[in-house]
Amino acid sequence: MQTKRIAVSGASGLVGSALVNELREFRHSVRQLVRDRARAGQRDNVYWNPTEGVVEAAALEGHDAVIHLAGEPLFQVWTRDVKQKIRDSRVRGTELLAEALAALDDPPPVFLCASAVGYYGADPGVQRLTEDSPKGEGFLADLVADWEAAAEPARAAGIRVVHLRFGIVLSSEGGALAAMLPAFRMGLGGTIGRGEGSIPWVAVHEVPGVVRFAMKDETLGGPVNVVAPEPTTQEALTDALADVLGRPSFMRVPEAFAKLLPGGMAEETVLADQPVYPARLQEHEYRHRLPDLREALRHELGIKVSA
Repeated sequence: MQTKRIAVSGASGLVGSALVNELREFRHSVRQLVRDRARAGQRDNVYWNPTEGVVEAAALEGHDAVIHLAGEPLFQVWTRDVKQKIRDSRVRGTELLAEALAALDDPPPVFLCASAVGYYGADPGVQRLTEDSPKGEGFLADLVADWEAAAEPARAAGIRVVHLRFGIVLSSEGGALAAMLPAFRMGLGGTIGRGEGSIPWVAVHEVPGVVRFAMKDETLGGPVNVVAPEPTTQEALTDALADVLGRPSFMRVPEAFAKLLPGGMAEETVLADQPVYPARLQEHEYRHRLPDLREALRHELGIKVSA
């Protein structure tokens, strides 16, 4: 296998850590984009600061791919200030990198950018959402539209741009699953409201395979839903997690309590109905490593099935 030179922003995050580990297992050379100047001098890292509009662009010359995962976390209480931070980090960071790559003499052939299934809105009123589905309504839908549009300078320069629209990433190290674990391990897990809305999910250890596939397939561009072959529901997710942990799951939190969170965060995330499918990956014959929810949960939690 040919060694590739790859630069990654957000390399220390939930998805980035898993991705960088696998890329290095495959003997690829990985450079991290970091905001700490001291760290930038270590292990050949690249300094950048989206807030200041600074990136050491020359250090990205001749790379085979740039993968942009950095940004303010989406899953937090959406105050007005937090929304602005989320928007600024996602849109400005993408725009900064896209413009820097477009200006290089030897730019990477592919620019892979994190995005989100929030593009489709919280309640699209359809039973199947694919990459061809229209934009929905709400803060996340508007954010994702602008976030993806910010990569246009790279696309205009002839760089293949892939927008990785992530569903809920399941990991024991962080995100939604990690937040659920303490209650479920105590036998106090359950659903919020009726638990009937569709949840597009993906195991964190599925993501590196998708990214490597997207880097390799030169015909793959534009939005790509990074989700399992079938979405689940909140009720099915809680039942599966309780079953895998060997604990009961009977608690229910009224929707009204979740809706007390400011900024519409609950309505656009935990209470959303998003039946998102990975149509583009399936068209390009990508084979999921962890397509089954219970299998994925056991893998992420390190639980082996008894013989």
